[in-house]
Amino acid sequence: MILKSNEKTDINMSELTVEIDAESFEKALEAAYQYEKKNISLPGFRKGKVPRKMCENAFGENVFYEQAINMVLNMEMYSVITEAGIEIVDAPKVELLSADRENGATLKIICVTKPVINIADYKGMSAPKEVREVTDEDIDNQIKSMLQRNARVVSIDDRAAQMGDEVEINFEGFFGDTAFEGGKGENFQLKLGSGQFIPGFEEQVAGHNIGEDFDVVVTFPENYQMTDYAGKEAVFKCLINSISCEELPELDDEFVKDASDFDTVDELKADIKNKLEENANASAQSAFENALIESLIAKVQDPIPHCMFENRADTLMNSFASQLKQNGLDMDLYLQYTGMDADALKATYLERAENEVKLRLALEKIAELENIELTDEEVDAELTKLAEENNLSLDVVKARIPMDEFKTDMLVTKAMDIVKETAIVDNSKKEDNEEEKAAE
Repeated sequence: MILKSNEKTDINMSELTVEIDAESFEKALEAAYQYEKKNISLPGFRKGKVPRKMCENAFGENVFYEQAINMVLNMEMYSVITEAGIEIVDAPKVELLSADRENGATLKIICVTKPVINIADYKGMSAPKEVREVTDEDIDNQIKSMLQRNARVVSIDDRAAQMGDEVEINFEGFFGDTAFEGGKGENFQLKLGSGQFIPGFEEQVAGHNIGEDFDVVVTFPENYQMTDYAGKEAVFKCLINSISCEELPELDDEFVKDASDFDTVDELKADIKNKLEENANASAQSAFENALIESLIAKVQDPIPHCMFENRADTLMNSFASQLKQNGLDMDLYLQYTGMDADALKATYLERAENEVKLRLALEKIAELENIELTDEEVDAELTKLAEENNLSLDVVKARIPMDEFKTDMLVTKAMDIVKETAIVDNSKKEDNEEEKAAE
């Protein structure tokens, strides 16, 4: 296949004119016939034994043209695109201009090309970064959670039930003198204050003792799901069988030794504070980097073919479908559950896809501008890490992954490192906003 012309027809669009010479076209026609003949039958011939000339006489001289041209395209199109010096971002569209045995075939290949990105001022970008201060209350909340995880349940028989207790009760509900369906329970476990029952029920259980018969009077909400009960007053006749509550351990050095790797309460609190501060720093750094990414995406103003967003959205959907499959659910069933169709689901991915495409293009351009290069040692180190994470050999990993894409990923990571390393923390805008709110 010979490249005859390369014309830029629009932004991110090129048209290539290519020719298949007569000799190459004839070879492709013979190859197409050999591929298709097993499916051809004519009167007087066994299936698969019809001569090519008879096929062309019966079905037309051009019967094998399409197959022949497709064979040549499959073998040579991307080498022609490479020769044209363009990088495509979508499957090319092919138009047949002419074809005959004497002259071969002439084709037009319509290509959507990778956009040229202009990016500037990517060094020294600024964004706010606020590290949340760790308070004594934060530390106390962590300790409370730790005490609750180590709490023990104790039976209560020397006092009335209180909010927060768990009670085992028998109950039966009545409208007037008539018991209603679904209003009876025996040995029912209820934590007072959990909100399991109708508003007001649990508060009226509190204050009663084991073995005590008592009535609870409540009104069903107007929006109750069982419309026959909505707005009605009901009386529940109740009996408490047992009461229990959580008993928290005492926070002292002995508890700390039993429940942690530390010896004293002070050591435990210091460790909790240190971890909370690490988390606060990590959260602040993540928010800072996300703000930089948003600013970097906003710098991409060059036209980008919409197919790039569509293709990325398809990739995200396929990834989601794979996750569903790992959890024993297929995409069709998921769509039924959510009441969506595939197009509606894809639409939810498009904004994310657009941002990811823009960020990728920006970082690739930065890598180019910074002349970032990779050494073989760096690439092998990353491949080795990937192999170890997946318990595979290095050779298997190299065989399975597209190396060009892998290397581009590494370049993009290095480009992002440059953006982050040169970025400046600037909280002035945030402070200005806070002052404006205070003034209001």
